[in-house]
Amino acid sequence: MSYSGAGLGKPGSGKRRIRDLLTQSDNRVCADCGAPDPKWASANIGVFICLKCCGVHRSLGTHISKVLSVTLDEWSDEEVDSMIEIGGNASANSIYEAFIPEGSSKPGPDASHDQRMRFIRSKYEHQEFLKPSLRITSGKTSSTKSSAYLSSSLSKKIVDSFRSNSSSQQPQLEGMVEFIGLLKVTIKKGTNLAIRDMMSSDPYVVLTLGQQKAQSTVVKSNLNPVWNEELMLSVPHNYGSVKLQVFDYDTFSADDIMGEAEIDIQPLITSAMAFGDPEMFGDMQIGKWLKSHDNALIEDSIINIADGKVKQEVQIKLQNVESGDLELELEWLPLDQ
Repeated sequence: MSYSGAGLGKPGSGKRRIRDLLTQSDNRVCADCGAPDPKWASANIGVFICLKCCGVHRSLGTHISKVLSVTLDEWSDEEVDSMIEIGGNASANSIYEAFIPEGSSKPGPDASHDQRMRFIRSKYEHQEFLKPSLRITSGKTSSTKSSAYLSSSLSKKIVDSFRSNSSSQQPQLEGMVEFIGLLKVTIKKGTNLAIRDMMSSDPYVVLTLGQQKAQSTVVKSNLNPVWNEELMLSVPHNYGSVKLQVFDYDTFSADDIMGEAEIDIQPLITSAMAFGDPEMFGDMQIGKWLKSHDNALIEDSIINIADGKVKQEVQIKLQNVESGDLELELEWLPLDQ
């Protein structure tokens, strides 16, 4: 779907596009503290924020963060396009929070003003958690004008990276699906899966992305199966989450569900595209999918470059079932590879 020019000639349509973006699950909480129902945004950074964090953003100056109300302020087409091209809080945080050091943590909704100020300045003004490929240093200059230039250059660099990826991925013919890469999913193992037969289960995993399905082999009579099996999915331009389901194989009746989960692949793809060719870098962390009450993660899922490949370890707790965890590894393969 292309949003190009969508805000032209239709009064208020820009705000509708922003409100639509705000309905994404990652945008329903503040990008900086996790407070629910944010009603403000930093138009040049591309994040939705709460009223308390909004005050800190304003204190940084518009050269670092241009704060707008989702409901009260007028948005330019360029500001709306920039927010949509970045994609919201998850995309932006996968860049701005790629390297939060051990022992440091994000402020919570009840954090003090000083805690918010320290974190937000470190995150946006000092770029302490940013991907190395996007860091901009000031050399010997330190004036406000220089700081403004550097911040705007950083925002432009990030937005341009999304815009470049977006424009290069537009479908060429109507009705055709254009793929932007491949997702390799290694189903490693399951732990404490649910019993669906007399004493055990015969589990297998099904992955669904759009119209595609990929299925693992069946492991007989095992509640702690080890697969170490690779499944491949083509990722379309307008991709969504990967749906994961575990079933118990039955010979004479319908297979029983043993749990399910959704895997958000946006942090992986966003991080990979922001870095470009992973073979140019040594082993390093480049992003993170954060555990929250909205997802099935057991712990934060780290995105790394390892041996010239972009990989992500994922541990999930199966949903809508009495028990069961699954361990996976994701790997992003751009089409040029």
